[in-house]
Amino acid sequence: MLKKGSKLYSILTGSCPKCQEESMYVSKNMYNPSETIHMNEHCSHCGTKYKIEPSFFYGAMYVSYGVGTAFAVAAFVISYLFIGTSVKTAFYAIIGTLVVFMPIIMRLSRNIWINFFFKYDPKAVEKHQASQA
Repeated sequence: MLKKGSKLYSILTGSCPKCQEESMYVSKNMYNPSETIHMNEHCSHCGTKYKIEPSFFYGAMYVSYGVGTAFAVAAFVISYLFIGTSVKTAFYAIIGTLVVFMPIIMRLSRNIWINFFFKYDPKAVEKHQASQA
């Protein structure tokens, strides 16, 4: 299920959507506020430029809304239906979940967004090296 070459692999690992050889992000630590969405300009293996155009990742805001809603619904179901808390406590659980998981939601939405526009190419690294020679 989570093997190299699938979109899910690229989305969950944050790797280059084209070659999946390296992380798109400068830092692995997504909880460092200055590094949460700081990305490399391009992939050092296949040369893929991550920002296709200026303001490319504004579209990730729409994806973020859906991902955040999924996290909120999960928090509600777990706290209200499974644990049996009050609605007020379930509301606090939703707020806490969204605050704690905000860096994950931000990166996950960017990963999903960029994977709409790129397809995995197992020969991307070889093509890039051939074009550099």
